[in-house]
Amino acid sequence: MTTNRRHFLRNTGSAFAALAAAGCAGRAGTQMASAPLAESYGALVPDPDGILDLPRGFSYRVLSSLGDAMSDGGTVPDKADGMGCFDLGNGEWALVRNHELRPGDGDGGASGPAFDTVARSLRPLPGGTTTVVLDAATLEVKREYRSLAGTIRNCAGGVTPWGSWLTCEEDVSTPDGRINQSHGWVFEVPANAERQVDPVPLKAMGRFNHEAACVDPVSGIVYMTEDRMDSLLYRYVPTIRSDLSRGGVLEALKLEGVADSRNWDAQAIAPGERVWGSWVRLDDVEAPEDDLRMRGAAAGATLFARGEGMWMGEGEFFFTCTNGGKAKEGQIFRVQPRPRGPDFIDLFYESTDRDIYSFGDNLTIAPDGHLIICEDQYSATVDNHLRGVTPAGEAYAFARLRLQTEPAGACFSPDGRTLFVNAYAPTRTLAITGPWKWL
Repeated sequence: MTTNRRHFLRNTGSAFAALAAAGCAGRAGTQMASAPLAESYGALVPDPDGILDLPRGFSYRVLSSLGDAMSDGGTVPDKADGMGCFDLGNGEWALVRNHELRPGDGDGGASGPAFDTVARSLRPLPGGTTTVVLDAATLEVKREYRSLAGTIRNCAGGVTPWGSWLTCEEDVSTPDGRINQSHGWVFEVPANAERQVDPVPLKAMGRFNHEAACVDPVSGIVYMTEDRMDSLLYRYVPTIRSDLSRGGVLEALKLEGVADSRNWDAQAIAPGERVWGSWVRLDDVEAPEDDLRMRGAAAGATLFARGEGMWMGEGEFFFTCTNGGKAKEGQIFRVQPRPRGPDFIDLFYESTDRDIYSFGDNLTIAPDGHLIICEDQYSATVDNHLRGVTPAGEAYAFARLRLQTEPAGACFSPDGRTLFVNAYAPTRTLAITGPWKWL
């Protein structure tokens, strides 16, 4: 993690701490209003090219698109999802980008080391990551290549303080004559890898329907979400802080007095309510039955509604639950890990109106402490936005994706001047610049 990124996280933590001290963190009720104009960036201006509507003064450029030739001889694969941005030094930034591809999807000509192959053909399974190296000054693409192959449905993931991307399989397939390995693992991709890495599943981190991950830079603990209707929130306590491959302990969150945080049938936790959280140790974490969450819940772990995107700030992290809440339009939780004793968690936001916030998925934290969240609706008429949520818990529209797909992988450049985001399918990776409030 770069000095700029650490500066980012310090600013983020300070912004939330100041608001909490001012009484903004505690909110009663479940109705969340849209943000006042002063907190947002104003009305969205229709994009004449029909890709991305943005506030006045903002613009985007397309960096990479499905089928573009890459420097390793392959082409850009489809279904770009979670993504992280890293400072490589020497004036270069790297975007490490997931591709949520299943067996049978196009692989962009993937070759080289692969975790799994299509049975009988020995072709790598199409899921994995690509790396896009940018000139930090101009945002020009300098090189682009496959950095992981042979996995299935790499959905989200997370950046580490030691400069790598954790890419997570949202799939728990087992060998069936088409594939040769069990799936449902986390893999690590160094941001500075110049070619495909050796695909090593981090099995001690558990086999389940992974979504996203984030790392506490102080403790080295990795937190993970699970995209299931009855999901758990997990943490992996590594034996060695920055070497996740050396084993560790997997645990699930248990909230005091809250067995089910989904609020579907009754309000178990209110927006702004702060509760204690402890951790239940899990056994047999590589089990083939995909029953980790069920065994965890039976041991007292709390249920969440489709845990998805997450991001670490300074001393706290946020994660989304796609269809949590009475209206089933989505929730955002905030967790404050404590080095000793139980952790704190609060329901930071719960939507009651799909026109304000609906099905939040990937998220990141802006330098001023606002959350930027990628919506992932999949109704007959898709109208997905990049939503901002202020430190006071008010949502606003920052951008509208005009394509019939989801925005994904939102992340800021190390200097805070550029927001990168993917259009899921067909793949496009965009760079957004403009009059950010912190510049």
